[in-house]
Amino acid sequence: GYVIAGAVAGLSVDVALYPLDTLKTRLQSQQGFYKAGGFRGVYRGLLTVATSSMPTSSLFFVSYEATKKLATPMVAPQYLPFVHMFAASAGEVLACLIRVPTEIAKQRKQTYVGNQAKSSIGILVHAFRTEGLRRGVYRGFFSTVMRDLPFSFIELPLWEQLKTLVKNRNDENINSFQSACCGSIAGGVAAAATTPLDLAKTRIMLADDYAETRKLRIKPILTHIYAESGFRGLFAGVTPRFTAFMLGGFVFFGVYDASKTRIESFLDR
Repeated sequence: GYVIAGAVAGLSVDVALYPLDTLKTRLQSQQGFYKAGGFRGVYRGLLTVATSSMPTSSLFFVSYEATKKLATPMVAPQYLPFVHMFAASAGEVLACLIRVPTEIAKQRKQTYVGNQAKSSIGILVHAFRTEGLRRGVYRGFFSTVMRDLPFSFIELPLWEQLKTLVKNRNDENINSFQSACCGSIAGGVAAAATTPLDLAKTRIMLADDYAETRKLRIKPILTHIYAESGFRGLFAGVTPRFTAFMLGGFVFFGVYDASKTRIESFLDR
């Protein structure tokens, strides 16, 4: 049930909110919003995301739920948020094995970087041939993990805690709409808090040549941006990112819980 529910949830949110993600990426691009494409072609790279979101989300939720199920009986209730953090971190690291190459292809299409005649597969093949697996296809893997782990440390425990509050006020019951509202709040808070990490990851992935930018690391990038544009510069793209993840959290967790409930009831027949 987790595989199908996660796949449906991931596909739903990625397709529905893709234009906001494109605008966020262009706002964070070093070349500037309008040179990166402005408001044109906001669905560029959608097929790449649509085809990869299902296995990515499935892998995340299978890992998350399995880790949570194994670890929960071993700890006292007051330590459950740490279980959720650990389970989320396991899911995120595995999901990044699919997510990072997808992000490389997607963001280069979104910002018109490189040869625009190339397909997403062509972009990754070119990256592999010219820069190899780690420096090309998996460039930014560490920065993506460093962005997604703090995001999950905030989002998943907050979602679980908000659901617990709803259940405590509702005789231990919660429906998919209430879960979606909890997910919306958790997603928005986590997205806003981790915007600087997302910005650094975007700059690393969009750099033209790894050989010239091998010194790019999260801290120097953020230090440079802060010196150039101040605190506001560190939160470039925060509005579309916050909006996307509030809406995305609502769709993602709502669809996930609804799908999981229906699949489990079907299997129990």
